[in-house]
Amino acid sequence: MNHTAARLLRLLGLLQSGRPWSGAALSARLEVDARTVRRDVERLRGLGYAIHASSGPGGGYRFGAGHALPPLLLDDDEAVAVMVALRTAGGGLARVEETALAVWRKLDQILPTRLRARLDALQSVIVPLDRSHGRPVEPGRLTVLASACRDRRRLRFDYRDREGRGTARTVEPLRLVHTGWQWYLVAWDVDRADWRLFRVDRVQGAPRVGAGFPARAFPGDVAAYVQRGVSVNVWPHRARVELPGPADAYADRVPGWLGVLEAIDGDRCALTVGGPTPAAVVGALAGLDVDFRLIEPAALAGELAAAAERLRRAAEGAGRADQAG
Repeated sequence: MNHTAARLLRLLGLLQSGRPWSGAALSARLEVDARTVRRDVERLRGLGYAIHASSGPGGGYRFGAGHALPPLLLDDDEAVAVMVALRTAGGGLARVEETALAVWRKLDQILPTRLRARLDALQSVIVPLDRSHGRPVEPGRLTVLASACRDRRRLRFDYRDREGRGTARTVEPLRLVHTGWQWYLVAWDVDRADWRLFRVDRVQGAPRVGAGFPARAFPGDVAAYVQRGVSVNVWPHRARVELPGPADAYADRVPGWLGVLEAIDGDRCALTVGGPTPAAVVGALAGLDVDFRLIEPAALAGELAAAAERLRRAAEGAGRADQAG
């Protein structure tokens, strides 16, 4: 590689860091004079990079948005991270896995040999799980919903709930939330005069964008609202139990999909779980590696007692089998 090409790559790497660079700072880093820096910047502009220049405090050279996507310069860690992300891409979006694989193939052709061992080690042990809970979402639909959230424009769409019932909805959208495998829209339901959580893949047809609306304060934390909605409120059967110790003590022991933790006081907290049947709720509680006290519903006490008896009989049967052996 000649000196000019090597210098251009170094300049490209500096500018892609995101911070503005003064001409003097670039001259010092590249060990060239200011005229050479200006000439190199023009070369990069000719290759399609949008590089803006401003004067005054805080000014300098920096990247901006152009008309086309120019090549990127990645360091080793960035390249490996991008390659792994492309192979595990999806996230409930239609055609994203196919597009990500096409980009992965392009990058794979130019990946340096020194990175292949690192990447091969990762690829050989990564096992993606099938998280397809519903139809994949079209990226275009997400764009419409996101724009409506940003611009505060009402949306009208037909929605089909988990039971297959269809309804027409008029909403004031607030946020899009991605749980890792599913997309949700948090919005104010105009006809029901309340906040609602909509699974985006259950929106039927193209959402219709309407008039603007004034900003509406959300009562609480959006992420917590969605977590409660997908782990508890979505289920017809729920239970609330008391756990010893503060809620923070269970942050690593109770996953977000299992239920919602709430502080009672400094020495106690409450966990709310849900499930499709009372037996499923009991099973979730039985998996907790901690003592708990049932708060509600009282009717679940019988299910807990019956499950405890079944487990006791299973343990006794295993003990007798060991003695016989």
